[in-house]
Amino acid sequence: MRRGDVTRDDGTWVGLSLDARDRPRPGLCVFSAGPRLLLSQGERPVLLAEVDRHDEGVEFWRADGYRSFVPPLRADTGRALAGSPERWAHRFARHLVDSSEGPLHDGRWLLSHESPLRRWKHAGTSHAEHWTSMLVEGHPDGYIDWFIHSGSWEVLPLRPMPGPDDSRVKAYRKQAREGTLPPVLLWWVSGLDCHLVLDGHARLAAAIAESVEPSLLQLHRTVPRDDLAAGIDDAVASYAYELERFAGLRAVHGPTVPDGAATAGPQLVRRLRDLDTAVRPTWAWPLPGGEDRWRRVAHEVTAGREWPPT
Repeated sequence: MRRGDVTRDDGTWVGLSLDARDRPRPGLCVFSAGPRLLLSQGERPVLLAEVDRHDEGVEFWRADGYRSFVPPLRADTGRALAGSPERWAHRFARHLVDSSEGPLHDGRWLLSHESPLRRWKHAGTSHAEHWTSMLVEGHPDGYIDWFIHSGSWEVLPLRPMPGPDDSRVKAYRKQAREGTLPPVLLWWVSGLDCHLVLDGHARLAAAIAESVEPSLLQLHRTVPRDDLAAGIDDAVASYAYELERFAGLRAVHGPTVPDGAATAGPQLVRRLRDLDTAVRPTWAWPLPGGEDRWRRVAHEVTAGREWPPT
């Protein structure tokens, strides 16, 4: 596993690039069978989903199979790493790499604290209202509505959210008030078009209960290694072309024409940075047994209940 910090032009830290190798299939795996998805952790079903016939959303059934691969986080660790998303990212990256039940597989990933979820908060809306509205409701079953809500800004917990009086939530509420609450780890899954909570259900509940903005670390696939090399070559070639073009214009029109490096340089920087941060679709593996297998799993998980609704 190779790691590298991703920064903006001004040096601001964006996230941690992860280059996973020798992991052909993840322990937390998305399987597909036509319009139906199965999220499985090892042999345990975690989430069943079916895209509706009009492609406006997803019916889901949440099973009880998910187990976080992040060990419990102590309060003293929260205080030691408070205010440092970089250090938290490296800590969570270790758990992602060391676990056999996480979502990492071969390819390049970004673990970033710049989640797009923050951009949807309206002025005048409290943090409690905002983050409550982002949670997908329903247990064990529910619906991710792409048509009305645009699922890409919704958050789907992989187990029921604990209440504000839950013992773990109470402990985290104190940390939320102190500003030492550890981040919530999210995974963006394109087939659901929403963010799954990998770790931090109680921390998110505590942030909502205290109406503070939760710290987030978001995981998603980014540009593969082969595409990265080709993208860098294309960006550099485009930059060289622009330098030559501006040089020709300056030779004809004189110094009134801007310097090529000053114009094309920032574009090159942005293109190279985008290669480290661009979101790529989540991989899904064909479900062995196809739709028949999916239906058998659904029948077992739902205890024979007719689902999804017709």
